[in-house]
Amino acid sequence: MAKYRKLGRTSSQRKALLRNQVTALINNGKIVTTETRAKEIRKIAEHLIALAVKEKDNFEEVTVKAKVARKDKDGKRIKEVVDGKKVTVYDEVDKKIKKDMPSRLHARRQILKVLYPVKEVPAAQAGRKKLTKQVDLAAKLFDEIAPKYENRNGGYTRIIKIGQRKGDAAMQVLIELV
Repeated sequence: MAKYRKLGRTSSQRKALLRNQVTALINNGKIVTTETRAKEIRKIAEHLIALAVKEKDNFEEVTVKAKVARKDKDGKRIKEVVDGKKVTVYDEVDKKIKKDMPSRLHARRQILKVLYPVKEVPAAQAGRKKLTKQVDLAAKLFDEIAPKYENRNGGYTRIIKIGQRKGDAAMQVLIELV
């Protein structure tokens, strides 16, 4: 018996398809796909969530000094003239950051190996490249998804049958995070 379904694709196409759908599932919470694809997606997604649950509290808070540009009431940087040149004025601020312990860092890298980078575009600014934001899906897994499943032993996804697709009668399902 095979360990995975081939989905009628070459290995590189199959890996890309599954990575894309797992990324969409974690980013959106649910997706509609075929039954066989959903069963493969479930394996990968549950593994990533289990990793995140295991390592969610494995970090330390560190205070660092950071230089932050001083801004005016409109949010623009304040500049001063020094030796005939305009120079931005910076303030030193203490910031608290999360520093991953080695095992959490390894888990983060394992997660990022599977997930694609995602950009979020605000609805009002659709089509504008300037205002897009990079979504950190690994941080989303650790900070939002893992705490929900803290006391749960597996079974992080649910597959609900919707019905057959009109074109080829493939069974359509909704796969979602429980």
